[in-house]
Amino acid sequence: MSQPLQGSEVLERALSKVRWRILPLIALLYFIAYLDRSNVSFAKEQMSADLNLSATVFGLGAGFFFIGYTLFEIPSNAGMYRFGARKWIARILIPWGFLAMAMAIITGTKSFYAVRFLLGVAEAGFFPAVIFYFTLWFPVRQRAAILGIFVLAQPIANMLGAPLSGLILGMHGIAGLDGWQWLYLIEGLPAVILGFLAPVLLTDRPAEATWLSEEEKYTLQRAIDQDNAAITRSGDKTFLQTLTDRRALVYSLLNFGMVMGIYGLGFWLPSVVSEMGHYSDLTLGLIVAMPYLAASCFIIWWSRRADRTGKRALHVAMSLFLAAFGLLGAGYTLSLTPILALILLSLAAVGIFTAIGPMLSMPASLFSGAAAAASIGVVNAIGNIGGFVSPFAVGYLTDITGSTRAGLWFLAAALALTGLVTLLYAGRRPEGNTSLATRSH
Repeated sequence: MSQPLQGSEVLERALSKVRWRILPLIALLYFIAYLDRSNVSFAKEQMSADLNLSATVFGLGAGFFFIGYTLFEIPSNAGMYRFGARKWIARILIPWGFLAMAMAIITGTKSFYAVRFLLGVAEAGFFPAVIFYFTLWFPVRQRAAILGIFVLAQPIANMLGAPLSGLILGMHGIAGLDGWQWLYLIEGLPAVILGFLAPVLLTDRPAEATWLSEEEKYTLQRAIDQDNAAITRSGDKTFLQTLTDRRALVYSLLNFGMVMGIYGLGFWLPSVVSEMGHYSDLTLGLIVAMPYLAASCFIIWWSRRADRTGKRALHVAMSLFLAAFGLLGAGYTLSLTPILALILLSLAAVGIFTAIGPMLSMPASLFSGAAAAASIGVVNAIGNIGGFVSPFAVGYLTDITGSTRAGLWFLAAALALTGLVTLLYAGRRPEGNTSLATRSH
């Protein structure tokens, strides 16, 4: 009995090193990625006034990022599998950083659309590449918790980015530039710098990790290989076959619904808060940060709970139902009781962000190798179309109603439906309810 215990201790020691070595850097990269794709929401008021952009145009332009992102997502993930994480993530980081900075030189609607589209092309594949990268370093049973830690970068990016963006917007007039131009220049630069550092700081696979002992490398790789062998026995496929796999397509649609909530709220939250009263840029940023602060307090706990209980689908559904309740209530109370509306928006943020880790861990547990890269790519590619649909839909509803209330209700309906379908589909499958996998053996 001592040998399994010893192997378990070595595995935990190896995983502890991997978590401390890899997660902080990857989380930082995602923090910057999310900041660069969502800072347009904080620039909206100044930029729209200077360039005469309507709410519909702004929503459409914000969403164009996801058209470029979606079109190049799967080819990018194929490149990640072919060339390895270090080179490919650097390839993504450097052009995305320069294009994020290029947002400072847009002059109108056409250039706004063009640069947002190109930014999506440049950043395409980063998120699924990271999820695939995690499959090379962590056993299946730990992936929801690891994804939860990684996803924590999203609300933290908004939480810290909101007041930071408010301060930068106050640089209006320095060196002849508007505040929104400084916002893009300053927040885009870190991606370029880290793009040059990533090949040095990242390691592609456990076998290449000089910071692990030989025993740790062997034990960690064996645990991952055992998981991959079980996945392969369940019917693994080639990269191209996986692109049309029914399971991957269903999870793509579920991710689509979840992503609508993420970016519908993310791009329009500053505008929603603005309807509660008149605030300075810094005060607005601090208020916007509150829902994300609330979300960041629960993400890791909820993801670990999903892993521990094995009921990932149930956890996703509960999160999305909470988010739908929060958005629905915020729509009703927006102009009546701002404090209650903010509390409800915070509940919505908690629901949306706690759903991400358990949701993405399910399709990431379906396949191994090239098929895993393909499934993650297609799930994220189709899912991110929601990042185009929701900002545009909320912007259109805002223009025709004069308020963001209808947009909040639209997002609530989308999240509630996604939660229900997740429970009915994934809750009856082993990747969404591990008790079913145990029962089948």
